[in-house]
Amino acid sequence: MSAPDWIAIAPESALVDGGAGIRFDLRLKLPRGPEPATGFVVRHRGRVFGWLNQCRHVPVELDWVPGQFFDSAGLNLLCSVHGAAYAPDSGICISGPCARDRLQPVTVEIRDGIIGWIPRGSLLPPTTTTTSHD
Repeated sequence: MSAPDWIAIAPESALVDGGAGIRFDLRLKLPRGPEPATGFVVRHRGRVFGWLNQCRHVPVELDWVPGQFFDSAGLNLLCSVHGAAYAPDSGICISGPCARDRLQPVTVEIRDGIIGWIPRGSLLPPTTTTTSHD
């Protein structure tokens, strides 16, 4: 069985600009073998962006509550542990201990009103496909 080339996440209408993001399962290819991880999608200035849910300073998930990635103004993505702030459109760390490092992007594509992600590079499909709309 071949790996899927696009995995549905949620309807495009489920994302609001600067609002809650949507988490989804994936696997991260590491030297010791693939490990379960999560990605997320958010809407910023009308566009959808996808990222690996992992701070670049220390590999912890960014959201302090599932799906809560933005600061209170809905402008930047924040790490719940260290307070690192990332630009939602480029993933570049704009303040905090990650100093200009960048979140790992997840390629997203909208097909017929559905947001999906494309497995490539070190981002692999999950063993089972699920999404979380928390």
